Amino acid sequence: MDLTLLGWGDAGWGDELARGAVMTFVIATCAFAIGILLGSAFAAAKLSRFWSLRLLGDVYTTVVRGVPELLVIFLVFFGGGSLLRYLGNSLFGFEGYVEPPVFAIGILCIGVSAGAYATEVIRAAVLAVPRGQIEAARAIGMGPSLRLRRILIPQAARFALPGMGNVWQFTLKDTSLISVIGLVEIMRAAAVAAGSTKEPFTFYLAAFLLFLLLTSVSNRGFIMAEKWANRGIRSQ
Repeated sequence: MDLTLLGWGDAGWGDELARGAVMTFVIATCAFAIGILLGSAFAAAKLSRFWSLRLLGDVYTTVVRGVPELLVIFLVFFGGGSLLRYLGNSLFGFEGYVEPPVFAIGILCIGVSAGAYATEVIRAAVLAVPRGQIEAARAIGMGPSLRLRRILIPQAARFALPGMGNVWQFTLKDTSLISVIGLVEIMRAAAVAAGSTKEPFTFYLAAFLLFLLLTSVSNRGFIMAEKWANRGIRSQ
């Protein structure tokens, strides 16, 4: 194993791996944010009194969790490319090759996947809020929006934090899948470096350590967030 290959500048690949790590973190953060938005919306749908909304939420979580993320990426990437070419040809008469933006495709696909898991985490967190607190807030005259802001969201967020930490870890690791569509994150950078230098072990070990670093730091962040959220709560 030649560690000099991990140096910075023209002599090594360290800067390319570092840029890949930054890209991985950016994609994971954006996808996680999309996942929270989708998870909140579909959790509300699954908790709705309307059967049509509950059915919509069930279909979303069942389909997305039942299909491999890699297959979703391929379907959206190649399907999006076909759609763009069709629109370009029918609307503007353009017959050339059109490739969808891989950054947006990566964020969208991973975000949709994260949203399916976040839906169940958020739904369970809402159900974990003691109903007595909601009834007490209603009894003292709190309106629906005030109960949502003062009671439901703070309590549900506290219960959801551990599960959302797991969703973040899944999201962070799933970024490695988008290397198949050419977006240069950690795995793509490691694969290019390994192919150029014929030293696959060196660069895949570096990718392993970079992912381990990102997951360890983010896991510590979620632990600190949980402690902050549970301040003043008596342990059982």
